[in-house]
Amino acid sequence: MGVAKAWRFSVIPAKPALLKHPSGSVLSHKHECRRCRSSAALPRKPISWSLVCGFMLFCLGMISLFTGHVASDLEWYSQRLMKRRSYFRLEGINKGPVDIWKSDYANYFYGCSKRSRNFSHAVPELSSNGYLLIGASGGLNQQRTGISDAVVVARILNATLVVPELDHNSYWKDDSDFVDIFDVNWFISYLAKDVTIVKRVPDKFMRSMEKPPYTMRVPRKSPPEYYLDQVLPILQRRSVLQLTKFDYRLANNIDDELQKLRCRTNYHALRFTKPIQELGQKLVSRMRAMAKHFIAVHLRFEPDMLAFSGCYFGGGDKERYELGEIRKRWETLTDVDADGERRRGRCPLTPHEVGLTLRALGFANDTYIYVASGEIYGGEETLRPLRDLFPNFYTKEMLAEEELKHFFPFSSRLAAIDYIVSDESDVFVTNNNGNMAKILAGRRRYMGHKRTIRPNTKRLGPLMMERDHMDWDTFARKVKTFHKGFMGEPDEMRPGRGEFHEYPYSCICERPLGDVDKKRDDPRSEQRNLGLRGISKEEELISGAKEA
Repeated sequence: MGVAKAWRFSVIPAKPALLKHPSGSVLSHKHECRRCRSSAALPRKPISWSLVCGFMLFCLGMISLFTGHVASDLEWYSQRLMKRRSYFRLEGINKGPVDIWKSDYANYFYGCSKRSRNFSHAVPELSSNGYLLIGASGGLNQQRTGISDAVVVARILNATLVVPELDHNSYWKDDSDFVDIFDVNWFISYLAKDVTIVKRVPDKFMRSMEKPPYTMRVPRKSPPEYYLDQVLPILQRRSVLQLTKFDYRLANNIDDELQKLRCRTNYHALRFTKPIQELGQKLVSRMRAMAKHFIAVHLRFEPDMLAFSGCYFGGGDKERYELGEIRKRWETLTDVDADGERRRGRCPLTPHEVGLTLRALGFANDTYIYVASGEIYGGEETLRPLRDLFPNFYTKEMLAEEELKHFFPFSSRLAAIDYIVSDESDVFVTNNNGNMAKILAGRRRYMGHKRTIRPNTKRLGPLMMERDHMDWDTFARKVKTFHKGFMGEPDEMRPGRGEFHEYPYSCICERPLGDVDKKRDDPRSEQRNLGLRGISKEEELISGAKEA
């Protein structure tokens, strides 16, 4: 089921009571059900969800009291039932015109990943079940998901986590290590209460080992039970265990406290190194100096990606031949109908189509855009239609050519700079559904539901094929209609929907109405400014103390 069963963790000798919910915790959950008032004089009304949930939680409390266990599965569902109601209250609100620069309802929610008082402290290194080595795979953002999940897995196993190793052999061909991209000391210290993390296995311990570390690869999206049943015994027996190709190896739906740990890792502990952070902020400042608002457009249009898709992008026989030759690298790929793939919404939008979509949504010709991308198939010729639609067109190379020179050999560090600018933009737009698009969509929700536009390719694909047969007003009206529900509004959140890194529902809380009114009165509050920089008030204080 993918739900962490707290009662199972209590039987493990090395005390993974880490996930355990103490007796009665369900009765004090923040989403407390209200009592329903009844009267014999009033006509009979249907039983409300609040009453059902209250009765369920009361029964759970009695079970916990008399059996010593928490029925975690039912609790997990009841929490989500109550959480869903907050989002449902916004359903139907977004029927009118949408502000293309920001959500009118973002103030009602905020990112919340603080550890609860019942979440036990990390097990010390010498008391843990052993050392966990992680090999993260893929590019920067795929590795980011792997690192976040690795922290949670270490918590589940009561293991000491060794700072993860990054993939040097993927398509991106970047030999950067963790310390070259992320602030390793901050990473270790920020998570110290949750998981014990070390930079390496002690030499003395390694020399005393009779066998080298055991290496294994776990199935994708494995639930906590798998790690406890299959991985923990090996770790306890061998003391050092290495998990390879670690990306999306942990189930999507797990205990809420573990989901919050995912968020603390992804949105707070994984902070870029000072050189990357400073250059990224310089680029943001340079964009802000030119315009009050700007859009960041993340384009994935590399030749191998296009070839793999099997789609046709209008480049004639030259394109068909070049992409066809690249496609031969994958022997298992079969021939596909390019037009059929586009009609089914399986093709990434071209830069021109992204520009048309933005103009149709209402962004004017004088809007400033920052394009975050790697290699673009067709180069300048492919980008020209987008430049024509938005002449105020900038890239990191245009804004900081000299300062970027020592970053050029490292694709992940360049991607980190694009990540920073895209995160700080007023509007983030993407032409794909890749890892950076998902990670940034989730982060922007967590940081205040900043406007994030994801293309509805299932509807846009066929529309783009027919656009020459309709006038502009008809085309624009259809684009706006198709993008309802794809603009990053709070009501798009659903527990269990999509990847957790894209929809971090356990880490989004409803703001009290009184606080919403105060936030409206003071939109430039200190907390908001810190949030836009991706730094919480707690982090600001910790950072200041460390520097002092």
